Amino acid sequence: MAQLRDDIDHHIVTWAEVHRDTRKLVRRLMTKGLFQGIVALTRGGLVPGAIVAREMSIHVVDTLCISSYDEQVQGSIRVLKEPHAALENGGEGWLLIDDLVDTGTTMKAARDILPNAHFATVYAKPKGLQLIDTYVHDIEQDVWIFFPWDTSPQYAQPLSDG
Repeated sequence: MAQLRDDIDHHIVTWAEVHRDTRKLVRRLMTKGLFQGIVALTRGGLVPGAIVAREMSIHVVDTLCISSYDEQVQGSIRVLKEPHAALENGGEGWLLIDDLVDTGTTMKAARDILPNAHFATVYAKPKGLQLIDTYVHDIEQDVWIFFPWDTSPQYAQPLSDG
């Protein structure tokens, strides 16, 4: 596993924060009209997508599977699966959900596939912000976000024992 660089700040997001912040996103999305379905951008969009689907009573949920990260290093884009029903009309009437827009590389690929969908994320960094229609929190570009589905709690030795 790659080590976190000392010169990059990080923020650990808890399950409670994800839930609270995604519900804030829902409140913003409810003013945008009705959506016929959700496309969760995998993997980060799966949990927020489920929360949005529940809170907005949307029963059609699909995935757009794009791979670009290898732990903490962004690599080349690979589209692994497209949401076939949402492809009609370029995603018109569909809501694309992700946890975070970072550099915008993955989101640009998603925009190319679903140009007419409404794009929403819980967290957004400056480099990718122009690709998002709705979001909740601004995050500084050099801050690495650790989501609860990417981490596990473990024992930490007291500093005095070191």
